[in-house]
Amino acid sequence: MNLIKLHIVELIDKHHHMTSVAEILGIKQPTVTFHMKSLEEEMGVRLFESRSGKTFLTEAGQALLHYSVKINALTQEARRVVKEYESLYRGTLHIGASYVPATYLLPPMLHSFSQEFPGIQMVLSVKPAPVIREMVVRHQLDLGIISSEPFVGPILHAETLCKDDLVLICAPQHALTQKESLRPEDIAQIPFALHGNESSTRRLTNQWLAQHGIRLRSTVEMDSLEAIKQLVLLGGHISFMSRMAVQWEEQQGFIQVLPIPGEQAPRHIYTVHNKDRHPSVQVDRFIAVLRGAVPADPPPLHEPIG
Repeated sequence: MNLIKLHIVELIDKHHHMTSVAEILGIKQPTVTFHMKSLEEEMGVRLFESRSGKTFLTEAGQALLHYSVKINALTQEARRVVKEYESLYRGTLHIGASYVPATYLLPPMLHSFSQEFPGIQMVLSVKPAPVIREMVVRHQLDLGIISSEPFVGPILHAETLCKDDLVLICAPQHALTQKESLRPEDIAQIPFALHGNESSTRRLTNQWLAQHGIRLRSTVEMDSLEAIKQLVLLGGHISFMSRMAVQWEEQQGFIQVLPIPGEQAPRHIYTVHNKDRHPSVQVDRFIAVLRGAVPADPPPLHEPIG
């Protein structure tokens, strides 16, 4: 029994004309007749009967139809899955990421994915989180990876990858490191490096300032995380920054990481895709790579002890 015979059973039940079945299958009518007779001989029972110039299934044919429909559907699904996996080795994957995950999380994952699937061209757009979200909404990206506070939307589906809490950073010799505990008002007295207006860190910083009634006295605004870190290294300025973005400098002893005093909104790294855009097998595979490689959540910070 081959698949074309089972397909003919299903088509005969739908159309009742061998000429129609032949046209759909792209074969000649005598070939359809040959397969029908061959199937009856194989099964040892009459499956088809003619009435008023039309062809119908017998009771035995109806019994076979039940399984033919299932087998034909499974065959189509199998072909779709195999074709998708074939396409996994070619095509283009458009990813958007905010600065922190693009710089400190994605490079090894992009390397791993490109080694496994060298035929896939990967295009990474690095923009602030709100811009990435808008690009996902407009179907300009297959997937977004952003550092952000929790959010919801009717069009976007977000899945948490890992924590990305903000921390207070300063030079190791800064006076703040000698305090037994920090208060929000201590921040207002020190020159502060602000992130650009479009960044989620700036938005959370503004929320923290408003929540605690703090007005910064001396500020400098920069769009670059690396520029902010270099300024902080000089010893005068402090800033709020993603802990992930300063892990290397903290390990090397170049930057001191302290908890931000008072309550602050949580922040995580999310994958974001458009609910109206069915994820391709390439996207699903890349998300699997992300899940398998995200760093463990860091231990909580403790207040400095003088």
